[in-house]
Amino acid sequence: MKRKILVYVMIVPLCLVWLLPVWTSLLVAFKNCDDYARQSFWQLPSQWYFLENMKYAWTTANLGGYFVNSLVYAVTGAVGSIIFASLASFSIARLRPRGSNLLFALIFSGTVFPFQMYLVPLFQAYQELNLYDTKLGMMLFYIAICTPFATLIFRAFFSTIPDELMEAARLDGCSDLRIYCQVFMPLSLPAAAVVAVFQFTWVWNDLLFGLILTSSAKTRPIMVGLAQLQGVRAGANVPGLMAGAVIASLPTIALFIALRKYFIQGLALQTVGE
Repeated sequence: MKRKILVYVMIVPLCLVWLLPVWTSLLVAFKNCDDYARQSFWQLPSQWYFLENMKYAWTTANLGGYFVNSLVYAVTGAVGSIIFASLASFSIARLRPRGSNLLFALIFSGTVFPFQMYLVPLFQAYQELNLYDTKLGMMLFYIAICTPFATLIFRAFFSTIPDELMEAARLDGCSDLRIYCQVFMPLSLPAAAVVAVFQFTWVWNDLLFGLILTSSAKTRPIMVGLAQLQGVRAGANVPGLMAGAVIASLPTIALFIALRKYFIQGLALQTVGE
């Protein structure tokens, strides 16, 4: 009992400190420009202006278009990485072709080097292939950049599945592809949830590549839109900027809430596997 009390004494203050910036951002998002200018930072707004700020961020600042772009990129990157990484991991961990460890090291090496190393060659390649400032180019890039980490997760998970299960499926006449589709993938929902949450969040929060590989509002993701809103259009309308930040945070929060059960199971399985 004393140990539990000690844990709560340590965790609760840390949670409050962690949530403090969120609370202050929400306070600003609910104020109008006059309240923001004359009130203290911690003071409650004199009138609730949140819907008006949301409307400003969504329509006037054109955050709606950026939101849709990021949603397309994040879903494509997460789903694509799950498909390709699970296929690669099934081959490496269960079929074990010659040089499988080298193949995995080659795939995972994409996460070893700083992403800034890719900027110049990637930018030049995209211009030569006419993929610069296109949604197709952004989707292909996000799938490729998300696959190495997803391969690590699926490889670790597939390694924990007993060999007897695969041997039993082969005795029933299942091909390797059918075993992958009907045995391994249904069992890998926790691992897929971990990959989906991490990769969706990473793509959604990406600013660097969205800024370098795009140049127009029709293709740029939401973080670039927020940066433009802050640097060009926000001016005195800081509450509108904070409302835009609230909009940008909603999809990742919703995804985590929807997949929290499988996400926690997946993290637990990864810990056991290690």
